[in-house]
Amino acid sequence: MRDQQIDRGKEWLETLLELMGISTEVTIGEDIIETSEPSSCWLIIDHTHLGPEQTEILVGYRGEGIDAIQYLANTVLNLGTEFEEQQAFTIEINSYRLKRQAELLAWAKRVADQVRQTGQEVEMKSLSSAERRQIHTFLKDAEDLATESRGQEPDRRLVVRLR
Repeated sequence: MRDQQIDRGKEWLETLLELMGISTEVTIGEDIIETSEPSSCWLIIDHTHLGPEQTEILVGYRGEGIDAIQYLANTVLNLGTEFEEQQAFTIEINSYRLKRQAELLAWAKRVADQVRQTGQEVEMKSLSSAERRQIHTFLKDAEDLATESRGQEPDRRLVVRLR
């Protein structure tokens, strides 16, 4: 069943790209980022034959494009599927997710150090819900720190504070 869902995800993404006027291949990868959804299937868009402007359009401003495609994939492909049978998909292009994870990890470390030094909580703004989840995961094992999300979209922020 899982292989069928993954193949369906690959076909869906290739069709979406074709409808967008972007002709390229999609490959299937395994979990690459340790904070991605459990048993997430990576659908990797081959950018080698795309122009920089096409890649930029797919990623979008602050990753909004690739996040939207990933949201659609996970919503459409799991529609009508029992929760236990659902397949998580992560969409990747030009190592965007890997690079962004490194940026988020470095930022989380700086914020954690700042909170420890000052004792003051720090708000991290301009994060997508997936990025907030990653920061929560990065800092979950820090015994002296706590994280929480505050506010409503589109102004939802992650707060790091001492426990």
